[in-house]
Amino acid sequence: MGQKVRPTSFRVGITKGWASRWYADKSRFADFLVEDEQVRRYIRQHYRYAAISRVEIERTNDAVHLILHTARPGIVIGRRGVEVDRLRSRLEEMTSKTVKITIQEVTQPELDATLLAQSIAEQLAKRAPFRRTMRRTAEMAREMGALGVKVQLAGRLSGSEMARREQVIEGSIPLHTLDADIDFGFTEAKTTYGHIGIKVWVYRGMVKKEEANRGPEAQPGQVS
Repeated sequence: MGQKVRPTSFRVGITKGWASRWYADKSRFADFLVEDEQVRRYIRQHYRYAAISRVEIERTNDAVHLILHTARPGIVIGRRGVEVDRLRSRLEEMTSKTVKITIQEVTQPELDATLLAQSIAEQLAKRAPFRRTMRRTAEMAREMGALGVKVQLAGRLSGSEMARREQVIEGSIPLHTLDADIDFGFTEAKTTYGHIGIKVWVYRGMVKKEEANRGPEAQPGQVS
C-alpha cells in the first residue's frame, strides 16, 4: 500500500520549523490549537489577494505574535498602516490578547509552492486551460532556479463528468532525502464544476549541514 507523507511535516525538526511555536498544558492546548486555525482561516479568507505564503504563530502568557510571509506586503499593511491596524484589532477580539504582527516579504514568490498553487487556482477560476497552466507554472519555477517542480490537479478538470488526476513533473523531486529543501503547497480552486485540488512540490536544493544542525529560525522582518 502506498503511503503519502506531507514533505514539510516529514522534515519538521530537521530542516523545517513548526508553524505554531508555543507550549500549553492539557487544559489549554485544544483551545489554542482551534484558535490558531481560526486565525489562519480568517487571514486566508480576508487577504486571499495578498499572496500570503504562511502564517507562523508564537504565544506567551498574555500576547500572540504573528509572522506573516507575503509577496505583497503593501496590501496587508495598507495606506499608512490602516489595514494592519484593522487586522490587529480584529485578532485581538478573537484571541482576547495583545497581538503583535510581523510582516516578512517573500522575495522569490516563483519558488514558493503555496504561492504557485494560489496562482494556479486564480487562473483556473478564470477558466484557463489546466494543462497549459500547469506546464507554464512548472517552467516558470524552473527558470527562476528550482531544481524540480511537480504540479498535481485533482477534480472535474475542464468540466469532465468524472473526476480525475493530472500532474506535470519538471526536474527531480527527492522526497526521501531529508536534507533536500522541498516546499509543499496545497489549495483549492473554486470553479463552476466544483472544487479542484491543487498540490505543488518545489525542490530548491540541498540544505547545508550547519543550517540543518542549527535548525530553522524565523528571520527578522518588518514589525508593526
